[in-house]
Amino acid sequence: MKLLENSRFEAINSAMSMELENSRIDGRIESYSCKMAGNDKRLYKTLNNEGGNSPSDLQALAPPQSTMSHSPSKQYSRSFSDGEGSHLCDTISTRTLFYLISTLNASFNPDYDFSNAKSEEFSKEPSLQWVVNGIDSQLNATAGDTFGTLLKQQLWSALDEEILLPECDIYSYNPDLASDPYGEEGCIWSFNYFFYNKKMKRIVFFTCRATSAPTPYSDSGIGGDSGMDLSTDFSIEDENENMVD
Repeated sequence: MKLLENSRFEAINSAMSMELENSRIDGRIESYSCKMAGNDKRLYKTLNNEGGNSPSDLQALAPPQSTMSHSPSKQYSRSFSDGEGSHLCDTISTRTLFYLISTLNASFNPDYDFSNAKSEEFSKEPSLQWVVNGIDSQLNATAGDTFGTLLKQQLWSALDEEILLPECDIYSYNPDLASDPYGEEGCIWSFNYFFYNKKMKRIVFFTCRATSAPTPYSDSGIGGDSGMDLSTDFSIEDENENMVD
Protein backbone atom coordinates (compact mmCIF):
# COMPACT_ATOMS: atom_id res chain seq x y z
CA MET A 1 0.00 0.00 0.00
CA LYS A 2 1.29 3.45 -0.90
CA LEU A 3 0.57 6.38 1.43
CA LEU A 4 -0.81 9.35 -0.51
CA GLU A 5 0.03 12.86 0.61
CA ASN A 6 -2.92 15.03 1.56
CA SER A 7 -2.40 18.46 3.14
CA ARG A 8 -6.02 18.68 4.36
CA PHE A 9 -5.63 15.36 6.17
CA GLU A 10 -2.41 16.58 7.80
CA ALA A 11 -4.16 19.68 9.16
CA ILE A 12 -7.11 17.64 10.45
CA ASN A 13 -4.80 15.07 12.06
CA SER A 14 -3.10 17.87 13.96
CA ALA A 15 -6.48 19.14 15.17
CA MET A 16 -7.53 15.60 16.13
CA SER A 17 -4.81 15.46 18.81
CA MET A 18 -6.82 16.89 21.69
CA GLU A 19 -5.79 17.33 25.31
CA LEU A 20 -9.04 17.49 27.30
CA GLU A 21 -9.73 17.96 30.98
CA ASN A 22 -10.13 14.28 31.83
CA SER A 23 -8.98 12.53 28.66
CA ARG A 24 -6.96 12.72 25.48
CA ILE A 25 -8.04 12.00 21.90
CA ASP A 26 -5.62 10.88 19.20
CA GLY A 27 -7.03 10.47 15.70
CA ARG A 28 -5.69 10.38 12.19
CA ILE A 29 -6.94 9.85 8.65
CA GLU A 30 -4.66 8.49 5.95
CA SER A 31 -5.15 7.78 2.26
CA TYR A 32 -3.61 4.71 0.61
CA SER A 33 -3.37 3.57 -2.97
CA CYS A 34 -4.08 -0.15 -3.39
CA LYS A 35 -0.67 -0.67 -4.95
CA MET A 36 1.48 -3.56 -3.79
CA ALA A 37 4.95 -3.04 -2.39
CA GLY A 38 7.46 -5.84 -1.74
CA ASN A 39 6.02 -6.89 1.64
CA ASP A 40 2.49 -6.62 0.26
CA LYS A 41 3.25 -9.12 -2.49
CA ARG A 42 4.47 -11.69 0.04
CA LEU A 43 1.38 -11.22 2.20
CA TYR A 44 -0.90 -11.44 -0.84
CA LYS A 45 0.69 -14.73 -1.84
CA THR A 46 0.31 -16.09 1.70
CA LEU A 47 -3.39 -15.18 1.91
CA ASN A 48 -4.08 -16.77 -1.47
CA ASN A 49 -2.21 -19.95 -0.57
CA GLU A 50 -4.02 -20.50 2.73
CA GLY A 51 -6.76 -23.04 2.11
CA GLY A 52 -6.23 -22.76 -1.64
CA ASN A 53 -7.92 -19.33 -1.79
CA SER A 54 -8.12 -17.29 -4.96
CA PRO A 55 -8.38 -13.46 -4.97
CA SER A 56 -12.14 -13.61 -5.62
CA ASP A 57 -12.92 -16.25 -2.97
CA LEU A 58 -15.23 -15.03 -0.21
CA GLN A 59 -14.54 -15.16 3.51
CA ALA A 60 -16.97 -14.54 6.36
CA LEU A 61 -16.94 -11.27 8.28
CA ALA A 62 -18.05 -10.59 11.84
CA PRO A 63 -21.33 -8.71 12.46
CA PRO A 64 -20.80 -4.93 12.70
CA GLN A 65 -19.93 -3.90 16.24
CA SER A 66 -21.88 -0.66 15.77
CA THR A 67 -25.05 -2.58 14.96
CA MET A 68 -24.64 -4.92 17.90
CA SER A 69 -24.03 -2.04 20.31
CA HIS A 70 -27.24 -0.33 19.23
CA SER A 71 -29.25 -3.56 19.39
CA PRO A 72 -27.39 -5.91 21.76
CA SER A 73 -30.24 -8.42 21.88
CA LYS A 74 -30.63 -8.60 18.11
CA GLN A 75 -28.71 -11.14 16.07
CA TYR A 76 -27.45 -9.31 12.99
CA SER A 77 -27.33 -11.14 9.70
CA ARG A 78 -27.75 -10.12 6.11
CA SER A 79 -28.24 -12.18 3.00
CA PHE A 80 -25.44 -12.01 0.48
CA SER A 81 -25.73 -13.48 -2.98
CA ASP A 82 -22.90 -14.20 -5.39
CA GLY A 83 -25.07 -15.77 -8.09
CA GLU A 84 -24.44 -19.31 -6.87
CA GLY A 85 -25.83 -19.18 -3.38
CA SER A 86 -26.47 -17.01 -0.35
CA HIS A 87 -24.78 -16.66 3.02
CA LEU A 88 -26.21 -15.49 6.32
CA CYS A 89 -23.34 -13.12 6.95
CA ASP A 90 -21.40 -10.39 5.23
CA THR A 91 -18.43 -11.61 3.24
CA ILE A 92 -15.23 -10.19 1.85
CA SER A 93 -13.03 -11.27 -1.04
CA THR A 94 -9.51 -12.43 -0.31
CA ARG A 95 -8.22 -9.49 -2.36
CA THR A 96 -10.15 -6.88 -0.35
CA LEU A 97 -9.17 -8.53 2.94
CA PHE A 98 -5.56 -8.25 1.81
CA TYR A 99 -6.05 -4.51 1.21
CA LEU A 100 -7.43 -4.00 4.74
CA ILE A 101 -4.64 -5.96 6.42
CA SER A 102 -1.98 -4.19 4.35
CA THR A 103 -3.46 -0.83 5.30
CA LEU A 104 -3.18 -1.72 9.00
CA ASN A 105 0.43 -2.83 8.53
CA ALA A 106 1.31 0.38 6.70
CA SER A 107 -0.44 2.63 9.23
CA PHE A 108 0.94 1.03 12.40
CA ASN A 109 4.37 0.09 11.05
CA PRO A 110 6.79 -0.85 12.60
CA ASP A 111 5.15 -1.39 16.01
CA TYR A 112 2.52 -3.93 14.97
CA ASP A 113 2.15 -6.70 12.42
CA PHE A 114 -1.37 -7.66 11.35
CA SER A 115 -0.36 -10.28 8.78
CA ASN A 116 -2.14 -13.02 10.74
CA ALA A 117 -5.41 -11.09 11.11
CA LYS A 118 -8.47 -13.11 10.09
CA SER A 119 -11.61 -12.06 8.26
CA GLU A 120 -13.64 -12.59 11.47
CA GLU A 121 -11.84 -9.59 12.99
CA PHE A 122 -13.36 -7.29 10.37
CA SER A 123 -16.93 -6.15 9.76
CA LYS A 124 -18.76 -4.46 6.93
CA GLU A 125 -20.75 -1.48 8.15
CA PRO A 126 -24.47 -1.18 7.25
CA SER A 127 -24.30 2.31 5.74
CA LEU A 128 -22.32 5.52 5.47
CA GLN A 129 -24.82 7.40 7.61
CA TRP A 130 -24.55 4.79 10.34
CA VAL A 131 -20.78 5.25 10.47
CA VAL A 132 -20.96 9.05 10.34
CA ASN A 133 -23.47 9.11 13.21
CA GLY A 134 -21.39 6.70 15.27
CA ILE A 135 -18.13 8.60 14.84
CA ASP A 136 -19.73 12.00 15.45
CA SER A 137 -21.49 10.71 18.58
CA GLN A 138 -18.30 9.31 20.10
CA LEU A 139 -16.24 12.41 19.39
CA ASN A 140 -18.99 14.78 20.54
CA ALA A 141 -19.52 12.82 23.76
CA THR A 142 -15.82 12.99 24.66
CA ALA A 143 -14.60 16.23 23.08
CA GLY A 144 -17.79 18.33 23.01
CA ASP A 145 -17.18 21.79 21.59
CA THR A 146 -13.53 20.94 20.95
CA PHE A 147 -14.72 18.66 18.15
CA GLY A 148 -17.34 21.22 17.25
CA THR A 149 -19.20 21.95 14.08
CA LEU A 150 -16.22 23.41 12.21
CA LEU A 151 -13.82 20.48 12.69
CA LYS A 152 -16.61 18.00 12.02
CA GLN A 153 -17.47 19.69 8.73
CA GLN A 154 -13.83 19.88 7.69
CA LEU A 155 -13.32 16.20 8.53
CA TRP A 156 -16.19 14.84 6.45
CA SER A 157 -15.61 17.30 3.61
CA ALA A 158 -11.95 16.25 3.33
CA LEU A 159 -12.89 12.55 3.45
CA ASP A 160 -15.52 12.97 0.74
CA GLU A 161 -13.15 14.92 -1.49
CA GLU A 162 -10.46 12.23 -1.20
CA ILE A 163 -12.51 9.04 -1.47
CA LEU A 164 -16.08 9.92 -2.65
CA LEU A 165 -17.84 8.55 0.43
CA PRO A 166 -21.17 7.53 -1.21
CA GLU A 167 -19.24 5.17 -3.52
CA CYS A 168 -17.37 3.41 -0.71
CA ASP A 169 -17.73 0.10 1.05
CA ILE A 170 -16.95 0.73 4.72
CA TYR A 171 -15.24 -1.84 6.91
CA SER A 172 -14.14 -1.78 10.54
CA TYR A 173 -11.43 -3.65 12.42
CA ASN A 174 -12.57 -5.08 15.76
CA PRO A 175 -9.79 -7.31 17.16
CA ASP A 176 -9.59 -9.09 20.48
CA LEU A 177 -7.65 -7.42 23.28
CA ALA A 178 -4.41 -9.26 22.51
CA SER A 179 -4.34 -8.02 18.90
CA ASP A 180 -5.68 -4.52 19.51
CA PRO A 181 -3.06 -1.76 19.02
CA TYR A 182 -5.17 0.30 21.43
CA GLY A 183 -5.56 -2.46 24.00
CA GLU A 184 -3.40 -0.83 26.65
CA GLU A 185 -4.74 0.18 30.04
CA GLY A 186 -6.46 3.55 30.08
CA CYS A 187 -8.07 3.33 26.64
CA ILE A 188 -11.70 4.46 26.92
CA TRP A 189 -12.75 3.73 23.34
CA SER A 190 -11.26 3.32 19.90
CA PHE A 191 -12.30 2.69 16.32
CA ASN A 192 -10.68 1.74 13.01
CA TYR A 193 -12.66 2.39 9.81
CA PHE A 194 -11.69 1.71 6.20
CA PHE A 195 -13.43 3.63 3.41
CA TYR A 196 -12.75 1.56 0.30
CA ASN A 197 -13.48 2.91 -3.16
CA LYS A 198 -13.04 0.00 -5.55
CA LYS A 199 -13.22 2.15 -8.69
CA MET A 200 -10.51 4.49 -7.43
CA LYS A 201 -8.44 1.58 -6.02
CA ARG A 202 -7.98 3.61 -2.87
CA ILE A 203 -8.62 3.27 0.86
CA VAL A 204 -8.94 6.02 3.45
CA PHE A 205 -8.19 4.74 6.93
CA PHE A 206 -9.65 6.60 9.93
CA THR A 207 -8.31 5.47 13.29
CA CYS A 208 -8.96 7.15 16.62
CA ARG A 209 -8.79 6.47 20.35
CA ALA A 210 -9.61 8.22 23.62
CA THR A 211 -7.51 7.60 26.72
CA SER A 212 -8.12 8.66 30.28
CA ALA A 213 -5.91 11.38 31.71
CA PRO A 214 -3.23 10.13 34.13
CA THR A 215 -3.95 10.63 37.81
CA PRO A 216 -1.99 13.62 39.14
CA TYR A 217 1.01 12.68 41.28
CA SER A 218 -0.35 14.62 44.24
CA ASP A 219 -3.48 12.43 44.27
CA SER A 220 -1.51 9.22 44.75
CA GLY A 221 -1.21 9.66 48.50
CA ILE A 222 2.46 10.60 48.30
CA GLY A 223 3.20 14.16 49.27
CA GLY A 224 0.56 16.87 49.44
CA ASP A 225 -1.98 16.82 52.27
CA SER A 226 -1.71 13.05 52.73
CA GLY A 227 1.99 13.35 53.38
CA MET A 228 1.38 16.15 55.90
CA ASP A 229 -1.22 14.07 57.74
CA LEU A 230 1.17 11.13 57.85
CA SER A 231 3.92 13.31 59.31
CA THR A 232 1.51 14.62 61.94
CA ASP A 233 0.57 11.07 62.93
CA PHE A 234 4.20 10.18 63.41
CA SER A 235 4.73 13.28 65.51
CA ILE A 236 1.82 12.36 67.78
CA GLU A 237 3.13 8.81 68.18
CA ASP A 238 6.59 10.08 69.05
CA GLU A 239 5.16 12.49 71.58
CA ASN A 240 3.10 9.72 73.19
CA GLU A 241 6.17 7.47 73.41
CA ASN A 242 8.11 10.26 75.14
CA MET A 243 5.30 10.71 77.68
CA VAL A 244 5.34 6.98 78.49
CA ASP A 245 9.07 7.07 79.03
